[in-house]
Amino acid sequence: MRLNPRISQKIAKTVIWFAAIVVLVLLFSIIIYILSKGIPNITWQFLTEIPSDMGRSGGILSCIVGTLSVTLVATVVATPLGVGTAFYLTEYTHESIVTKIIRFSAESLAGIPSIVYGLFGFIFFVIYLKLGWSILSGGLTLAMMILPTIIRTSEEAIHTVHPMYREVSFSLGGTKWQTMIKILIPSALPGIATGIILGIGRCVAETAAVILTAGSALQMPVSIFSPARTMAVHFYILARESISLEKAFATAALLIILILIINIGANILVNRFVAKSH
Repeated sequence: MRLNPRISQKIAKTVIWFAAIVVLVLLFSIIIYILSKGIPNITWQFLTEIPSDMGRSGGILSCIVGTLSVTLVATVVATPLGVGTAFYLTEYTHESIVTKIIRFSAESLAGIPSIVYGLFGFIFFVIYLKLGWSILSGGLTLAMMILPTIIRTSEEAIHTVHPMYREVSFSLGGTKWQTMIKILIPSALPGIATGIILGIGRCVAETAAVILTAGSALQMPVSIFSPARTMAVHFYILARESISLEKAFATAALLIILILIINIGANILVNRFVAKSH
């Protein structure tokens, strides 16, 4: 029996809307539950004191600093490598065995479990390069993790730029480098920023790779060679060991708030940059 096209269209639209609503309900249910449990436990002392007694007392200041430091190192390392690779694949080379190998490598890296990254980072950065458990070791490991995401999203963003922009730039005497800096980057910036934001979110929420490379020290880090405990690791340890569920919920709520601030702030900056470039 063949359905009427209008009926099948309505059924398909209903199913799609239902799936979207279910996802939104699940997402907001988790967020509301965590925030309702965690926000009442977020105090000024919690934000400004260093944790002590394995996290049972004190605050979370050193974990906040550790999270931001590790994420900053990973982003600074991965962003130029990822965006540069994407521009190389789209603008500076034709489809060949080399580009296929690069794309295959990026896709393979994206599918590797985080614990494998952590083990590699522990063996290579911590032991072989003798960087020890440190912010630098953790940041470099996380940079490898988010690199495939930045490459793929940046490449897709560059592909969305209309070829006419390139043709006009070249016809006016612009070089490939000038076209990339003046035309392609401003036009593809929203998509590139999306990949970077996704990478930052993964860095902030990562646990397994960070424990093996950055460590889980509670003291305040003083340099990139100091060990550090991120908020995700702190939450994991508090919850797993049942040290303090109140502080665990507060840490989880703070993680959600931090990710929201990063996403909103990055979108505002990107929109302002795009508006100025146009």
